[in-house]
Amino acid sequence: MKTTISTILLAATFILGTPAISKAQKNDTATLLSKNDTSIRPFNINIPQSQLDDLKKRISETRFPDKETVKDASQGIQLEQLKELITYWGNGYDWRKVENKLNALPQFVTKIDGLDIQFIHVRSKESNAMPVILTHGWPGSPLEFINAIDPLTDPVKYGGKASDAFDVIIPAIPGYGFSEIPTETGWNPDRVARVWDVLMKRLGYKKYVSEGGDHGSVISDALAKQAPSGLLGIHLTMPATIPAELVKPINAGDPAPSGLSASEAKAYNAMSTFFGRNAAYGGMMVTRPQTTGYLLSDSPTALAAFLYEKIAEWSESDLHPENVIGRDAILDDITLYWLTNTGASSSRFYWENNKNNFSAEAQKTKDIKVPVAISVFPHEIYQAPESWSKQAYPTLYYYHKASKGGHFAAWEQPQVFTEELRAAFKDLRKKL
Repeated sequence: MKTTISTILLAATFILGTPAISKAQKNDTATLLSKNDTSIRPFNINIPQSQLDDLKKRISETRFPDKETVKDASQGIQLEQLKELITYWGNGYDWRKVENKLNALPQFVTKIDGLDIQFIHVRSKESNAMPVILTHGWPGSPLEFINAIDPLTDPVKYGGKASDAFDVIIPAIPGYGFSEIPTETGWNPDRVARVWDVLMKRLGYKKYVSEGGDHGSVISDALAKQAPSGLLGIHLTMPATIPAELVKPINAGDPAPSGLSASEAKAYNAMSTFFGRNAAYGGMMVTRPQTTGYLLSDSPTALAAFLYEKIAEWSESDLHPENVIGRDAILDDITLYWLTNTGASSSRFYWENNKNNFSAEAQKTKDIKVPVAISVFPHEIYQAPESWSKQAYPTLYYYHKASKGGHFAAWEQPQVFTEELRAAFKDLRKKL
């Protein structure tokens, strides 16, 4: 017989002859049962039209600042460029297109560690497909991987072999997208990694691999350090390779020390510029995510500017990501943040992960025992040198420089990203 809250209450009343459970006890029982719920439920998106109407109204009432006083983007996204994006968002963009696209995919939700985790799960038609969990970052979302699903699951159609096939699982980090927003502290990369392992095993996978960029790289690192049974290996596009002795001088903006190779000096200078000129957004979220959240939750234009700047800066697009990712795709991502009101909760993930994501020592990469693969994309925040990568990850077995793409590898170049995953995980397939 299926046990339900009503069954428990009825049985207690029958035995005792009176209402046996108070309202508070009933709530406790419901909480207990929900925590034990391992069901996987279908998920469908249907945003009320009133929310879309409210978004357009807010966009129409935007008050823009005055024009920047420089002729480049050194003060941030230029007024004319952002106005063009916001005007289209309010007058030409259609959320329903991406909503329909997502609803055509197998979407689900399941409760793990007290939170509903929403995810996409596409199985390949090919036998012996390798299960891979793909983890997004900020200011991205699961939408980063949408155009890579078909090449990963149907390799023959996209220049590969049947033996290259993957089953693809794309979850939203708690506090992002349609996953539940945490109401307590402690939802850091380690905790998310443990949830990911539960998810993969709940889906019936005994063996799998993990891939990630940005937060996804940090979560994949955490998963690899935990080394749960069945995790065959990880693939990273933003690895933590900066040697311990270089972290302090990079943060201080000191000149690159002598003795570095050309690729190491280039990486050093890129990191120094990043922390010195481009990392204020992270400092805000690491230290004051709630204050940042008021801005991002109340003004769609403020949200768009905050996210769009990094999409433009970190993509291989010469600060015009529409030319690579597409204007609608960028607004799909920004609108997802708006409709789910996750500006604050996504910022809190930075607060929870208050570490240097690029430092090998901070991320304890040497504790990783499972195989590690790294793909270096030419417009990533920094290009991890092979020498640093080998030093940081003793189990590194694959290192390759991709032909094109930036921080949002799968979003910008889904075919190149797919080819990297095929090559990176090829040798691990024999362990399936």
